[in-house]
Amino acid sequence: MVKTIVKSTLLEAGVLTEEGDEARELYNQSRFGAIQGKKVNLSLFDALFLLQKGRITIHGKSGRRMNETQFLRKARKMTANFDTRYAVFADLRKRGYIVKTALKFGADFRVYDRGIKPGEDHARWVVYPVAETSSLTWHEFAAKNRVAHSTKKRLLIGVVDDEGDVSYWEIKWLRP
Repeated sequence: MVKTIVKSTLLEAGVLTEEGDEARELYNQSRFGAIQGKKVNLSLFDALFLLQKGRITIHGKSGRRMNETQFLRKARKMTANFDTRYAVFADLRKRGYIVKTALKFGADFRVYDRGIKPGEDHARWVVYPVAETSSLTWHEFAAKNRVAHSTKKRLLIGVVDDEGDVSYWEIKWLRP
């Protein structure tokens, strides 16, 4: 089966696909983005992942098609620590997890266990991507842990090294 490439447009806060069954299929199969009428609203992370997979094209407001380098330049301006966050997003997606944004939870991402789709069950983790060279204070760490605990999710720290490889640290509450 030949997969159709979906045309999309870069907006202020994300990427919106054109109308069509192919766009909705991106959502239905792997839960990329969110349904918005007959279109799919993609996060910048979803959009770059799909662009790299050859599943979408991205066009600017002028209608001109953007290449990956042009899109990355814009995404980096729109989102702090884009490269670190994208490294974790892409790594988790490649491992078969569904990754959604988690701004309302006070985290970067929420991650669903393999085989679970949003709406079928709750996310298992809230994820904070950090660069290997960055540091967290105990106060910042405790705040992240409290957010995870209060949302009944596990805290997952994705540590990205200089080569772009990701290591994960899962933090759980224990009662002695």
